Amino acid sequence: MSIDLASIEGIFKNRRANLLGHEQMRIASVLLPLLEKDGQTHVLFQVRGKRLRTQPGEICFPGGGVERQDKNEAETAIRETCEELGLEKQHIKMVAPLDLYVTPFHAIIYPYVGVILQPEAICPDDFEVEEVFTVPLDYLLNYKPKQHPVHLQVKPDDSFPYHLIPRGKYYKWRTGQVPEYFYFYDKYVIWGLTARILTNFLTVIKGQELTIK
Repeated sequence: MSIDLASIEGIFKNRRANLLGHEQMRIASVLLPLLEKDGQTHVLFQVRGKRLRTQPGEICFPGGGVERQDKNEAETAIRETCEELGLEKQHIKMVAPLDLYVTPFHAIIYPYVGVILQPEAICPDDFEVEEVFTVPLDYLLNYKPKQHPVHLQVKPDDSFPYHLIPRGKYYKWRTGQVPEYFYFYDKYVIWGLTARILTNFLTVIKGQELTIK
C-alpha cells in the first residue's frame, strides 16, 4: 500500500485532535451543583447509596457514564443529576465546564458547574443516594484542604517481554505522584475525584477574584 503526501495532507487537514487511546476509555460527566440557601450560595454533595456496588457511602457529585442517547457530555451531567436528585431539566441551569480529568484508570471525566433553580424540588433516588447535604461556598473558599501524596508506579505482569526493551528487567520505569485533597465539614470527609473537581472549581474562582482586584 502506497499513499502519496497529498493524500496524507487531505486525511489530516480537518482532523481534530483527541486524547490518545480515548476509544478504550470510559467517558463520564459530573455536575458540581450550586444552589441558594438562607441567602448564601451553597455547594451540594451526595452520599452514595450503601447498596451500590462501587464506592458505597462515599461523597460525590451527581454524575455517571455517557450513554448513546446523550447529545454531549453536558447533557449526560444534567440527565444523571435529574435521575439521582429527582429533578426535571428545567430545574437545572448549566453554567460552564470545568477542566476535564483523565484518571490513571482509563476514564475521562467531564465536570460542569450548574445551578439548581428549585432546591425544594430535590427528591433523591433512595437507591443511588443515601443523603444530600450542602456546604456554604464561603466556607470552602476560605478552607485550606489537607493534601497527601499518592504514589503511582508501573508494574508489568509476569508475561511482559523484557528481552525486547533496553536493560530488560532493569529498565527504569517512570513513577508518578498525585495529590489527594481532603475537605472536612461537620461529619463529612470530601476527598478523591470529588475533592479534585471541587479544588479546580475553587481555584478558578480565586484566580478570577485576584484578576478583578
